[in-house]
Amino acid sequence: MTATSSSTRARAALRTTARASADLLLIFLMLAVSLWILGRMWSVVWPLVVGLLLTTLTWPPTRFLLRRGWKPALAASVVTVLFLLVAIGVVALIAVPVASQSGELTDGVVEGIQKLREWAAGPPLNIGDAQIDKAFDTAVSRAQDGLGSMVGTVVTGVSTVMSGLVTAVLALFLMFFFLKDGPRFLPWLARQLPGRLATDVPAVAARGWDTLGAFVRSQAAVGLLDAVLIGLGLWIVGVPLVLPLAVLTFVSAFVPIIGALFAGLVAVLIALVSNGLTDALIVLAVIVVVQQLEGNVFQPMIQSRGLGLHAAVVLLAVTLGGSLAGIVGSLLAVPIAALIAVVWNYGREQLRDPSSPGTDPSDAGADAPVPS
Repeated sequence: MTATSSSTRARAALRTTARASADLLLIFLMLAVSLWILGRMWSVVWPLVVGLLLTTLTWPPTRFLLRRGWKPALAASVVTVLFLLVAIGVVALIAVPVASQSGELTDGVVEGIQKLREWAAGPPLNIGDAQIDKAFDTAVSRAQDGLGSMVGTVVTGVSTVMSGLVTAVLALFLMFFFLKDGPRFLPWLARQLPGRLATDVPAVAARGWDTLGAFVRSQAAVGLLDAVLIGLGLWIVGVPLVLPLAVLTFVSAFVPIIGALFAGLVAVLIALVSNGLTDALIVLAVIVVVQQLEGNVFQPMIQSRGLGLHAAVVLLAVTLGGSLAGIVGSLLAVPIAALIAVVWNYGREQLRDPSSPGTDPSDAGADAPVPS
């Protein structure tokens, strides 16, 4: 006997789908409005973001001084001054030489892509149709634009000193105040919020801060190791532009997956143009070995805990961030995705049924700090 559909259940399913669709539209509208507001306030938001990222790097020495009995203002002042000295040293020793060689680096990448194009047009591939030519021209244009943006980011440095005096001053002042008053922020925030928000918002903020700090510090350490090892390999092989390529490798480490591929491709293309196919293959082997060491040795040793994001999520986040905001979006995509995951996981914990198997009701909110 043929089973018949229930009209009542069908109408209920349609109503549920309609309500869910309306809720999703409202959420997307809220996100669009939030992004628009962020875009209008970017001159203020960008220094705030840079200040937070710098604070994650400079907080460990500040915390060390605070635990030794230093006053918050004195500890924050000393760390800020030391950071400025290090930044000035980096600009003088690395950024200026890299900037002077950025044009040569870009020309080398374009020439390398042109060599690949000529190789593909000859035997045994014999690819020479108009679509392939257009694809290679697009690749050249994107390489020039992307490399120029990446080199611009390298030259500005982590502190964005060269991106504008106002942004630099604001970011440094914000870093100082975050270092000085950071431990008092969550208790103050808890006192300003009513009811349940006084517990939930500080708890999410504390977890987000831990996640952001772990990401920035671990990526910086891993990127430094990659830059040193790959730069040493390039120097041994005799590839030119070692310093710009090493700095590019370090900066690219902050863009997981795509950054490593981009920096490795640039190094191989420079080796192909300057030294020939054999040295290019040697450079490729060096990069593969270093990347394997990074994935299997460096990151497990340096990262005490992961971001809790699947590799596919990381790849999609980087792609979306790059399409929305270019190189800045690529750099910020993974931290933002990790912070979203923090909020999502905290919400799941709070909405979890206490009677579900394997759940202890006393564990709900156990990780949340108690506001003082």
